Amino acid sequence: MSTTTDPRGQAGGAPATWSSGGSTAEGAGVVGTAERMAPGSGLVIGLLLVSAFVVILNETIMSVALPRLQDDLGVSTTTAQWLTSGFLLTMAVVIPVTGYLLQRFHLRPVFLAAMGLFSVGTLVAALAPGFPVLLVGRVVQASGTAIMMPLLMTTVLTLVPASSRGRMMGRISIVIAVAPAIGPTISGLVLSVLDWRWMFWLVLPVALASLALGAARLRNVTTPRPGRVDVVSVVLSALAFGGLLYGLSSLGESAGEHPVPLWLPLVVGAVALVVFVVRQLRLARTGAALLDLRVFATRSFSVAAVLVVLSMVALFGSLIVLPQYLQRVLGLDTLGTGLLLLPGGLVLGVLSPVVGRLFDRFGPRPLVTPGAVVVSAALWLMTTFGVGTSTSSVVLAHVLLSAGLAFVFTPLLTSALGSLPAHLYSHGSAVVSTVQQLAGGIGTALFVSLLSATAAAQVAAGAGQVAATADGVQAAFLVGAVLSLVAVGASLLVRRPAQQPSPEVVAR
Repeated sequence: MSTTTDPRGQAGGAPATWSSGGSTAEGAGVVGTAERMAPGSGLVIGLLLVSAFVVILNETIMSVALPRLQDDLGVSTTTAQWLTSGFLLTMAVVIPVTGYLLQRFHLRPVFLAAMGLFSVGTLVAALAPGFPVLLVGRVVQASGTAIMMPLLMTTVLTLVPASSRGRMMGRISIVIAVAPAIGPTISGLVLSVLDWRWMFWLVLPVALASLALGAARLRNVTTPRPGRVDVVSVVLSALAFGGLLYGLSSLGESAGEHPVPLWLPLVVGAVALVVFVVRQLRLARTGAALLDLRVFATRSFSVAAVLVVLSMVALFGSLIVLPQYLQRVLGLDTLGTGLLLLPGGLVLGVLSPVVGRLFDRFGPRPLVTPGAVVVSAALWLMTTFGVGTSTSSVVLAHVLLSAGLAFVFTPLLTSALGSLPAHLYSHGSAVVSTVQQLAGGIGTALFVSLLSATAAAQVAAGAGQVAATADGVQAAFLVGAVLSLVAVGASLLVRRPAQQPSPEVVAR
């Protein structure tokens, strides 16, 4: 069996190795160079990309369906949005564990576990008789999705030479940004002719096909290292992210009764987050951290992570508010809503690979700063949305937002992860995925809370429901627009990462 030393091996222990995973009888592996991927790597990455696209699509596939679900299941807007926030919350809790999983187990069983969980969750959601079971299905779906994204990014960092990572990260951006962006369009098309359960029945065969293909064709390219998971850290992460998201979501229901004071989950989440960070820094000294936060010692990673948070807040906040605005204020049906949001998703998909190639040539700053400016302009335009706004203005603003995000996501992901030493790849991938999902959840909760609270206040003051909802939409986008100005300033700090040598790998 042919092997090469894994640069992630830690001092004080035997270094891990990349290997073909097979015996000598199966044939020697072919070693990849720093300029090209090893044979077989394309199949691995291709399967992971397709599978990740399918699972990430489900993050926002419910957004257009929320008004229909509210009427069908008899729940409020802030309750229904937990189908998205709960999905994101679960991912934020599970993703930190993936750093451990990717070091402890082979690629193939981790992939099968991820797609298996996602398939089971999709089946449960399709069969759900009501909101509680539907939420359970979404949580199980999210558990599989949470594993898939760090698995994809760590594998790409391992197999792809540094000189080509921008192009590959462009493809990953299609998964991270385009899949959620076209989720509303797909759900709108489905809901125009079918029941909401078909959003899951149509996804299930694709998920099962990916699972079967992975079981038949996916081969291991890594050798695991012994390790243990810190249970206390898992509990702390759940309290931290769960408390913060629950508290933010509850703010939108301030006019109703609550089982706990609104400030309590926010305080618990903030305290748990501080304790979680302190514990991870301490455990990192012995290599036992659940989430190795030493990645933030790299300046390029820290700046990129902040910008990723702001971008994800804008993306997921707008994706949850726009369908509400189009249906509740402008009176569009689910099909019209989905079709109106399609151009933005297509723009994001077309531009992401192009931006990846531009990154390999010019670096991040010439792309990120103009992109951040365009995102800010789009959000300020959305603050003008009202009862009489034309649909063409909505399409223009959404396309501008999507184009700006295309120039932001790929350079940021490549800069953040490419700036790390190889032994921190898995933790860097887990950290980026965690902050993405936490930011998405915060964006969803924050925008919906602002919309609901403002609309409730306007109705109490005597305004009609349509006008009140329009005011709530403006309030939500105003906060997003203000945050976007911070992103523009932070984009000036982005630098091209020092080229990290690509680890040699062996693929069967």
